[in-house]
Amino acid sequence: MNAAAAREARIRLAGQRQAALALARQRLMVVLLLFLGVLAVIALRLFDLSVLQNRSSSAPADPFAALVPPRADIVDRNGVYLARTFEAYAVSVRPRQLIGDPRQRARELAQLLPGTDEDVIYKTLKSDRSFAFLKRRVLPETAHAINALGEPAITLERETERLYPQTSLAAHVLGFTDIDGRGRAGMERAEDDRLVREDMRDTPLVLSIDSRVQQAVEGELGAAMAKFNAIGAAGIVLDVHTGEVIAMTSLPSFNPNDPAGASPEEMFNRATLGVYELGSTFKTITLAMGMDLGVIRSMGQRYDATAPLKIGRFRINDDHPLNRWLSIPEIFIHSSNIGTARIADEIGMERQRAYLRKLGFMAPVDIELKERGRTLTPDPWGRAAVLTVGFGHGMAVTPLHLATAYAAIVNGGVWRPATLEKRDPARVPEGRRVFSEATSRQMRSLMRLVVLDGTGRKADAPGYRVGGKTGTAEKARAGGYARNALVTTFAGAFPMDNPRYVVVAMLDEPKGTKDTYGFATAGWNTAPVVSKVVSRIGPILGVVPNERKDADWHPLTQYVQQEKKGD
Repeated sequence: MNAAAAREARIRLAGQRQAALALARQRLMVVLLLFLGVLAVIALRLFDLSVLQNRSSSAPADPFAALVPPRADIVDRNGVYLARTFEAYAVSVRPRQLIGDPRQRARELAQLLPGTDEDVIYKTLKSDRSFAFLKRRVLPETAHAINALGEPAITLERETERLYPQTSLAAHVLGFTDIDGRGRAGMERAEDDRLVREDMRDTPLVLSIDSRVQQAVEGELGAAMAKFNAIGAAGIVLDVHTGEVIAMTSLPSFNPNDPAGASPEEMFNRATLGVYELGSTFKTITLAMGMDLGVIRSMGQRYDATAPLKIGRFRINDDHPLNRWLSIPEIFIHSSNIGTARIADEIGMERQRAYLRKLGFMAPVDIELKERGRTLTPDPWGRAAVLTVGFGHGMAVTPLHLATAYAAIVNGGVWRPATLEKRDPARVPEGRRVFSEATSRQMRSLMRLVVLDGTGRKADAPGYRVGGKTGTAEKARAGGYARNALVTTFAGAFPMDNPRYVVVAMLDEPKGTKDTYGFATAGWNTAPVVSKVVSRIGPILGVVPNERKDADWHPLTQYVQQEKKGD
């Protein structure tokens, strides 16, 4: 080979080496880019896990570590859980990718998943389906055990679940959430923004409700509703000094764990959404107005009840007419429509409306819930309306309206809005004065006398000094009233020498029974409910029964003639 050929060979070899080096560099760059790409994907995934999915770098590596609950818990005033959010898992399988023996896997899964059938699971695992759910809403500990099986075809998807551990207890207070986790009724709806706020998720919403008292009210009302074949019921226990609702129920009720299975009737909140003419329970309010205004100057003051009171083409009658002049205590304990109407007539429209406005009756009831009924008032509000509203007809309000008014009557005369949230004793609203302390004191004695010697005798609970008033009203129908469709109510308080709690019980369309001699009035059906409720909840609420203490009702007896009382 000559020198020129040798040089050309060396040049060709050098070119081949450079080409090889260039190709190696290109391949190295490709590998490096692929490596960087993998790192980028890993980094993005880590960012997603740590930031977007709210997991901190200090979180455990456990794939089933619970996230921060997306909704705060709800507890009663004593810390009993009423609503909780917990982490659950959906167990699914891809049968085509199953590695383990189908029969063995089916046996293992059936043991871990209560309520499932081994043969059903086996058929699913043996199927040609690409995907199937085995169980929804599985607890974390079960998910751990399933994950430990090591079957790659089984997947666990995290999902949150709102649980109401007390089932239907206080259902209308709590409400429920929809499939997207938003409140749709009750406090779940009213406090939705607070419950989902990120900075409040670890802080339970504390309600004023006492689960033990709630259970007593629901139990006794439910029993009465069944006994008297009523279509519905409502009950309230209210702290007279703070406005806290200790118990509130509406029947029929529903299970907030399964709101889709509830009927509209079960969803309806009779305590705050339903409005009713509550009958003679209004007489307590009318007498308090009369005393406060000076219309009633003494307990011995008498009103003519010798005959029905004519107003236009209507006549106001007494259910149990005594056909004589009645003193103030007699008007109250005999539940005289005529006597109360005459007092209302002296009060007049403007003053009557002013008091009802101060008691909150002219607007939807003041409470957190969105389910609030609109008060129905007379139109026009003339003299006839003044007289009938005075004894509880012609104006429809909610049972909670009545409870807050009674609280003002017995607590010294101060009205406060009701609340379903536990109140700090130092932050109780000042409220507004409606009645004088003297009026409140006189009304407590009268209310006690009704239970001792009037239409509310069956409401008495030995040692607890119950006072109150019965109310029976016919339900309004198109063109008039239905005589056989009644709303019966007892509204009262205890202990009357130093009132602490108002109790209201209402039955919607109760029927008479053999035990009540066919009568379906409040003295026969709702008054006994209050007696039983007070006897059960008194010890829970720290009210000690005492037969030696009582409200000062004895001076009133000098104005009462002894004769048969009405029901």
